[in-house]
Amino acid sequence: MAKTNTKSPDEMSFLDHLEELRWHLIRSVLAVVILGIVAFSFSGFVFDTIIFGPSRMDFPTYRLFCDIATSLGFDSAFCKDELPFTIQSRTMGGQFSADIWTAIYVGFIIGFPYVLYELWKFISPGLHPRERQHSRGFIFVASMLFFMGVLFGYYVVAPLSINFLGTYQVSEIVLNEFDLDSYISTVRAAVLACGVLFELPIIIYFLTKVGIVTPEILKKYRKIALVVVLILSAVITPPDVASQIVVAVPVLLLYQVSIYISKVVLKREAKKERRAQGKAVKK
Repeated sequence: MAKTNTKSPDEMSFLDHLEELRWHLIRSVLAVVILGIVAFSFSGFVFDTIIFGPSRMDFPTYRLFCDIATSLGFDSAFCKDELPFTIQSRTMGGQFSADIWTAIYVGFIIGFPYVLYELWKFISPGLHPRERQHSRGFIFVASMLFFMGVLFGYYVVAPLSINFLGTYQVSEIVLNEFDLDSYISTVRAAVLACGVLFELPIIIYFLTKVGIVTPEILKKYRKIALVVVLILSAVITPPDVASQIVVAVPVLLLYQVSIYISKVVLKREAKKERRAQGKAVKK
């Protein structure tokens, strides 16, 4: 059981804070492990339906892109019967290790709201009551953004990457026979990277609060951000404009939303300062 600390945040020493953080981390890890065990018990569904879903041409993303291309009268790589690659495990413990680590990552994704909750419980005592009130929806908003990013990574980035890399050949002599760990890493990287990327508005919110980021800085580097996003979308998607736009547009929208959030935060801070000055004048 975690120790209940009756001291206020101002009275707690550095070691007390470390002890408090330790218990929050322990509870977070336990939640991820428990959910990972549940995921491990459903490993057949996790691998056959979820992990290997983008390796089959009946995946919803491929059908959607195929229908769009067909309606426009274009030939598309998404209309093939099957992807020309096989997945192999080349080590004795490869499949068991992949099963364990995949279960842990699934446990983390499912348990992300609880991990955020533990993080918030550690941070919130150090905030002013007004700040806690304004940040009341932090866990819900951050969790929704994370899950939106995970779904975007799984249904858009992962299948586009797998389709492109799985069909790419330098020569017909070379066959694509991917290692299990390499395939899973591609799916995992797309899912987790997009999950974290979609947290951009939350990150900008806190960076603005501490004075590191301003709307002017974000606007100044918007063109650079545009170029970076287009380069990344070109790297992880097939070499056609439509796929690159599908990946780039949501990220650019998130960047624009982050600029708006930064403006709102600065306006609130300015109002607080004016109120404080008004109270000081009255006194």
